[in-house]
Amino acid sequence: MEHKNLSINFLLFLLLGAFNLSNVLARPATFLQDFRITWSDNHIKQLDGGRGIQLILDQSSGCGFASRKQYLFGHVSMKIKLIPGDSAGTVAAFYMNSDTDTVRDELDFEFLGNRSGHPYTVQTNVYAHGKGDREQRVNLWFDPAADFHTYSILWNHHHVAFFVDNVPIRVYKNNEARGIPYPKSQPMGIYSTLWEADDWATRGGLEKIDWNKAPFFAYYKDFDIEGCDVPGRRTCISNPNNNWWEGPAFRQLSAKQARLYRWVRMNHMIYDYCTDKSRYPVPPRECLAGY
Repeated sequence: MEHKNLSINFLLFLLLGAFNLSNVLARPATFLQDFRITWSDNHIKQLDGGRGIQLILDQSSGCGFASRKQYLFGHVSMKIKLIPGDSAGTVAAFYMNSDTDTVRDELDFEFLGNRSGHPYTVQTNVYAHGKGDREQRVNLWFDPAADFHTYSILWNHHHVAFFVDNVPIRVYKNNEARGIPYPKSQPMGIYSTLWEADDWATRGGLEKIDWNKAPFFAYYKDFDIEGCDVPGRRTCISNPNNNWWEGPAFRQLSAKQARLYRWVRMNHMIYDYCTDKSRYPVPPRECLAGY
């Protein structure tokens, strides 16, 4: 996708560091330090001494991996290069999950494959206290298969924020005071998968996967997890103000971030459950409470 609609002002925001989370202490790790393969180990290959991995999808299987620990609040990021060319019907996911059967908490990035020449769509979703169905979809303003880009989740007591290259694309605020569920009591692991989902992933399932293009490859590197591991350091959880992700600068979007967030919503958001009257004739409470 060409950058024709990327305004000069937007580029200036990025160049001036609208809010560069990479300036905060980072701890990139090798894959096996923080993660384990959960599904189809012959479809995940380590690269560059374990600093990167290749995920493979073919007709025999997809694959997946998960963090070795669970975390309660923090900041998680990975650099990902998605499937190039005709990736219709494929889904690569990067998400956090409490791994509980009924009362699930989950924070999702899902990258929905596309036909060549069409923009890649990223879908986000938030599950809190077992309730999900909070999908939003954004068309990315760049080609995410041409190079690596950074995808991050910031989760603290005040909000959950999803970032693409440090640009916020989704914010879910803590509105528990208004009776709206917020994930805050269950630790979550970090997961990623690559699989076939051509019954829904591309244009609602109209575009099917072309196995003649297989195998499909996605690449990951620069794994960074900063959070309170559970079980682990009790003082990390009991003294949240000592953790940078709980600091005043991270409790809401900065003015520059807020402008970037509005830019994304105005120019690249293609679906928001809050405005889907066929699903929700009355908007969900969190929509009325504001983003």
